[in-house]
Amino acid sequence: MEKITVNIDGQEVETTKGKSVLQAALDAGIYVPHLCYHPDLPSIGACRLCVVEIEGCEDTPTSCTTPVESGMVVKTKTPKVDQIRRLAMELMMASHPSECTGCPKYMKCELQSLVQYLGISADRLRKRLREVPMNSSNPLILHDFTRCIRCGRCVRACRELRGAEVLNYQKHNGELHIGTDEDRSLADAGCRFCGACIEVCPTGALRDQEGIFKEGVSREAALVPCRSACPANVDIPRFIRYMREKNYPAATAVVREKVPFPLILGNICNHNCESACRRSELNESVSVCRLKRFAAENDDQEWKKNSKQIAETGKRVAVIGSGPAGLTAAYYLAKQGHGVTVFEALPYAGGQCRVGIPEYRLPRDIVEAEVKEIVNAGVEIKTNTRVDSVDDLFAEGYNAILVAIGTHQGVMLPIPGADLEGVLVNAAFLREVSLGNKVAIGNRVVVIGGGNVAFDCARVARRLGATEVHLACLESKEKMPASQEEIEQGQEEGIILHPSQSFVKIVGDQGHVAGVECLDVESFEFDVDRRAQIKVTEGSEHILAADTVIFAVGQRPENVEQFGLTIGRGNTLQVDPNTLATSREGVFAAGDVVTGTDSVIAAIAAGRKVAIAIDKFLGGDGNIVEQLAPVEKPAAWIGRQENFACQARCEGSCAAAEERINSFSQVDHGYQETAALKEAERCSQCDLRLNIAVPKFWSEFPRK
Repeated sequence: MEKITVNIDGQEVETTKGKSVLQAALDAGIYVPHLCYHPDLPSIGACRLCVVEIEGCEDTPTSCTTPVESGMVVKTKTPKVDQIRRLAMELMMASHPSECTGCPKYMKCELQSLVQYLGISADRLRKRLREVPMNSSNPLILHDFTRCIRCGRCVRACRELRGAEVLNYQKHNGELHIGTDEDRSLADAGCRFCGACIEVCPTGALRDQEGIFKEGVSREAALVPCRSACPANVDIPRFIRYMREKNYPAATAVVREKVPFPLILGNICNHNCESACRRSELNESVSVCRLKRFAAENDDQEWKKNSKQIAETGKRVAVIGSGPAGLTAAYYLAKQGHGVTVFEALPYAGGQCRVGIPEYRLPRDIVEAEVKEIVNAGVEIKTNTRVDSVDDLFAEGYNAILVAIGTHQGVMLPIPGADLEGVLVNAAFLREVSLGNKVAIGNRVVVIGGGNVAFDCARVARRLGATEVHLACLESKEKMPASQEEIEQGQEEGIILHPSQSFVKIVGDQGHVAGVECLDVESFEFDVDRRAQIKVTEGSEHILAADTVIFAVGQRPENVEQFGLTIGRGNTLQVDPNTLATSREGVFAAGDVVTGTDSVIAAIAAGRKVAIAIDKFLGGDGNIVEQLAPVEKPAAWIGRQENFACQARCEGSCAAAEERINSFSQVDHGYQETAALKEAERCSQCDLRLNIAVPKFWSEFPRK
């Protein structure tokens, strides 16, 4: 680019040919007032605030539309220029409220800043306020017409930056305003709800709906909640962009930058990102989980070329437990150069992913394939090896130990009859079935519990041949903790629900289960100390007949006392919240053994966190960051997409209920490519808004 020199206010400024006078001045730290100008938008010179005098030029051109020329002499402050600016500002302020309270906390009003800079007094202005009510009918976006100064930034952002072509100048009763053609709703006009118009608005006339910005939540987290809601902070928008481009290996690599189990998560993640997705304000959230599965199923392993491996450090780490937390930590620690051995008491690695989640939800070959990647990274896994003492491991020469044994002990309610024959517990029941061991089960089963694990037990019981399966829980059907998908699929498979039930005792006949005595629940809630407050209907005693009862009311860590560490509530291990270090030097803990039963993605996030802490403990820098996918600046242009707001979520194909209950074959068949691409197109690409430049205020420039 050709370099030239211009003189601005007596200062010699070197700049680049092709830039505007305004850009050259701002780059040199010389403030020129401006409003309609924005660094990401084409300049139009409409506000007339950036006018300057140029030697040899009779008029006063707008500096944002005037290109620099070699030897040009510019004056940004003269009586003539000041007069033009003040007049332009007074005209804008005449129809603008004197008091502005609508701008979000994070946004400083550019207009008010300029009023202060130019010394405009509202007292001398003849106000002609427009009586136009605020439009709050659109999802995500508020339109406050009274604050609009018609600078056109939002129109240019919508049409020329994003290519959505929704906003334009409109005339109503001779008054010019910004809106949609025929005053249609944003959804009907084809809005992509990307937020670019909000981002460039200098006055808060266009802003986010109330409630998006909460105390203690960063602006980035509020605007891109899918990414911040993921415990492992997977870059969801970047992942979906690669999906849209049909670059499935790169999409998978984005996921792998944060988690080593993309295919497992693509099948069973509880997808916090979807719950936070701003698209749900339009109709339904983007199906990130199914997209993740499709991408991982179409991976070509190219990410391995970028995978880092630090030289051996000579340090050794023992990991007790091979669930998602333990294996995640082992994976990253091995890549940091440490020798890592995982000890697993069961015959297979994978923790609850292998023995707790039924095969119809998570096929075993998927678990085995992703565990193999952990081994390929240099991790040694010893199955059928129970560890009862951390002292023994230290004696064997391990420098650090991670306890990640999960929550494999089911919980029984303390009610009479729990010791009868035919009473089973969730964790042991699912584990025995997963290991291929024969489990005796009757024809009529009652599962006590309302979460996903309860439905796992109920649906497994159906597949084992139970002719009638009932599921009873304290919660009302609307408040059952199980996912809606689990509830619906369970009912399709013949599971009979009994919500709002309190359990009195298990009744028996000659030492064997005969049923569960229940009371109807009028109300159920937890107090501040998390103690259940239950109000039952007097005289509502009834018995749910059963020859098998399965408790599915929770799980807890098993045999943790043997490690000699400080134990907290629910038999969990107490740790430092920052380092996950336990009460003993060199011993760490992570995953469900610390938090109680949680999601797989939460366990993975804990595994990453503890890997960083252990690496630092062993003398490393704790840097486990990898760049596995290409890093490209996403295009600002997203184009127009008719009926974007009403595009329905694509559901994956699912086996028929009558087929499902006869085998443990996978129920959810996922996406075909057409559906995957269609679903990826539903993303609003909220993160693009963060790439829009933030204009500098005059107070940020050096004072002359």
